[in-house]
Amino acid sequence: MATKASLLSLGLVAAGLFSVSATAAELEISVVNLTHGNHFTPLLIAAHDADSHLFEVGGTATPALQKMAEGGDIGDLDAAVTGAGGQTSANPAMGLLAPGATVNEVMLDSMDMTHLSIVAMVLPTNDAFIGLDGWEIPTEAGSYTVYLNAYDAGTEANDEMVNGGGMSGVPGIPAAPGGDAGMNGTGVMDGSSNSYVHIHPGVLGDTDAAGGSSDLDSRIHRWLNPVAKVVVTVK
Repeated sequence: MATKASLLSLGLVAAGLFSVSATAAELEISVVNLTHGNHFTPLLIAAHDADSHLFEVGGTATPALQKMAEGGDIGDLDAAVTGAGGQTSANPAMGLLAPGATVNEVMLDSMDMTHLSIVAMVLPTNDAFIGLDGWEIPTEAGSYTVYLNAYDAGTEANDEMVNGGGMSGVPGIPAAPGGDAGMNGTGVMDGSSNSYVHIHPGVLGDTDAAGGSSDLDSRIHRWLNPVAKVVVTVK
């Protein structure tokens, strides 16, 4: 059964509970993929009130967050934010954001919303995502830089097997967009039993493209945080 906290993390609060800032902010946003060999699925950039969250570190992933983290589906999160009066830019890169790539000049009118959140799944992983949670939008004009970590949704084991999974609750990795994964991995676990949203430990990988314990290549798919750079210009 959904808890009060999980409903808040979906942004499902009454419009009348939104805090109102003195002035609306016109935002110009860029997102850079800092990883060596991982793609980001369609981004969701959301302006919302202080009490709403797309995710919360240390909390249980909501069904909407699970759909995004395991399969890249931002539809439910987007609907929750807009349904509660928030503002979003969904899929501004028009698809995947490749390693080293940038999406620029994403315009978002925050209206009377005071906080900014950003999410996208990291591929190839089974439930990793980049995340900015409830960053307070500055009231002074200028450019502000924020670096984003990769988080583990805690919804399934990190077995590092590319098997077309991606539906909620289906183990495994949906795909390796760079076409650079191996096959026939026996499955590698990171030893974690943390079922809450937490900093992702990173992939382990191996160098055996035809077998081994992992379908991921340790020379390509491993990362260190941060994994994304965000520049927010407040007009």
